[in-house]
Amino acid sequence: MIKIGVIGTGSMGKNHARVCSELHDVELVGICDVDKSTAKIVAERFHTQAFTSYQDLISKVDAVIIATPTSTHFDISTKALSSGKHVLVEKPICDTIKNAQEMVKKAEDEHLVLATGHIERHNPAVAFVKEGIQKNRFGDVISLSSQRVSNLPGRIRDVGVILDFGVHDIDVMRFLCGEVLSVYAKAGVYTKKIQYEDHATILLNFENDVCGVVEVNWLTPIKIRKIFLTCSEQFVEMDYIDQSVTVSSSRFKAVDEMDLYHVPMQFTSSHIGLERKEPLKNEIQDFIQAINAHKKPLASGYDGLMALRIAQGALQSYKTGDVVRL
Repeated sequence: MIKIGVIGTGSMGKNHARVCSELHDVELVGICDVDKSTAKIVAERFHTQAFTSYQDLISKVDAVIIATPTSTHFDISTKALSSGKHVLVEKPICDTIKNAQEMVKKAEDEHLVLATGHIERHNPAVAFVKEGIQKNRFGDVISLSSQRVSNLPGRIRDVGVILDFGVHDIDVMRFLCGEVLSVYAKAGVYTKKIQYEDHATILLNFENDVCGVVEVNWLTPIKIRKIFLTCSEQFVEMDYIDQSVTVSSSRFKAVDEMDLYHVPMQFTSSHIGLERKEPLKNEIQDFIQAINAHKKPLASGYDGLMALRIAQGALQSYKTGDVVRL
């Protein structure tokens, strides 16, 4: 049984604590928050101990889950790794590329698991599409586009929409299609009460000539979480929320080759409803399996570093107007 502590009791921290309290191979040793009363309330809800010092909690566990503001990820993660503890840190992995590189190296040097909370990798729909690409069910991937839009979230933010929302689809696209060569972004601040960008369109150019477009904002009155793949044989639509995939194709009928403007086509579309699973539960179970089997997690620290590098490139592009080569 793995002894785990959860540091941070925001919305994600509470969910991490809930899942850990439900798993049979996990002992939720404690919850940590700088706010003593909040830590106590959350700890009581999940029948565990409250801490206000994360150092005290680290000393009592095998692994920690860090769900604190991004600016604190580096300090807490490196202290945990230095203490011989495995780490699952929420995305983005941390605030700077240099710090992320140090975290990844520290975990490698200590032979510890460092996982990044890129939760969408653990969505059954993403797993289905990844397998389909690997087995060439859709043909060659030509381009991808995604939408991750909704109202301005109520939780406290210390990053803008690119690092908060965009990093999800940046990571999924990299997971599906490989490394990114360059990034270009247009973004802005429409909601004047926040200091970070609240809308962005990001263009990713991959090594294999695939092109990806990521649209994110905090301005849309409805919540959309989708990704679309144009492939040589199929068109694939994936809905993160419904955990469903729709695969469409068309075939030309035999016609008079001179009649180019009236080419009848046969369309087929299959909506694939997958067995629903909680991605966060999959993520934590994968973290535990990586610890027990001494293997890399599905979303490693290196994956977190690369997603951060691309997202930071998008921020640089947005501010300078230049294409940023990675």
